Amino acid sequence: MLFEGDFSPMPADVGYRGPIACSAAGITYRQLDYWARTGLVTPEIRGAQGSGSQRLYSFRDILILRVIKRLIDAGISLQQIRTAIDHLRRRGVEDLSQVTLMSDGVSVFECTSDDEVIDLLRGGQGVFGIAIGGVWRDIEGTLSELPGERAEEPVAPSAGDDELSQRRRARTA
Repeated sequence: MLFEGDFSPMPADVGYRGPIACSAAGITYRQLDYWARTGLVTPEIRGAQGSGSQRLYSFRDILILRVIKRLIDAGISLQQIRTAIDHLRRRGVEDLSQVTLMSDGVSVFECTSDDEVIDLLRGGQGVFGIAIGGVWRDIEGTLSELPGERAEEPVAPSAGDDELSQRRRARTA
């Protein structure tokens, strides 16, 4: 889990398929797939479980995808973005609405107060900022108009079933 706390206006078991997550975050499916495979943002609701399975992304996942997109648009390298996201995961930010990510185009800084933002700007380090609380509200509005789905419980295989029978039953359930 990236951040502690309840930032999501949606129930915990509601997720969004890849194309919906891409639309809400403003990224391509290719980016989404690459970031999932490399572990930058893994789907919280349901991961890929083989060929033909659908990942389901949570509200929190889509929030992070949008933040990553904004950092990329600002020219931040994916390596620096990975470092920033890992830092936020380790830190366990409790109130995302109070976090602003600032950057000088090379490094990413976390600011949790107006004074920290001013200090960065005064020192000439801050070039742009991303208020995560604002991104959160944008995502909330966008997802309210897009279809979500509930995570399904996996179907338990019967003792005598072969793999094909299990797949057919899972598909019809």
